[in-house]
Amino acid sequence: MKSVSRLKKELDKWFSLFIRLRSATSEGMVQCVTSGRLYHYKKIHAGHFMSRRHLSTRWCEINVAPQSAADNLFGQGEQYKFGIALDHKYGEGTAEELQLKSRQICKMSRADYEEKISYYKEAVKNLKKEKGIE
Repeated sequence: MKSVSRLKKELDKWFSLFIRLRSATSEGMVQCVTSGRLYHYKKIHAGHFMSRRHLSTRWCEINVAPQSAADNLFGQGEQYKFGIALDHKYGEGTAEELQLKSRQICKMSRADYEEKISYYKEAVKNLKKEKGIE
């Protein structure tokens, strides 16, 4: 039986792949949320607006977007630009709502992790098929 930390790691992997693939073109290219530059989905991160340490927003689809390693790691996530991009895409106040949501306590059971892993594994499979990319 997998430990919860192992399940969390596996969920991170599938969720990250989903985030990057959902924005990808049929050539596998995605745009960095903060710089606007294009990258192949395998060469870009899934950047979090609110840090991954907050479980309540860690796997929240609107909190995460394709982001270059330069911006995600070395630019500390370019949170200000990320927030502006979120408000532009999802509506004014989205970044603020995510900040509030990130402070909520979130308890996840083993079953919750397994359910989300199944969901995102299937979603990744479907996106690859739909877009014709590997």
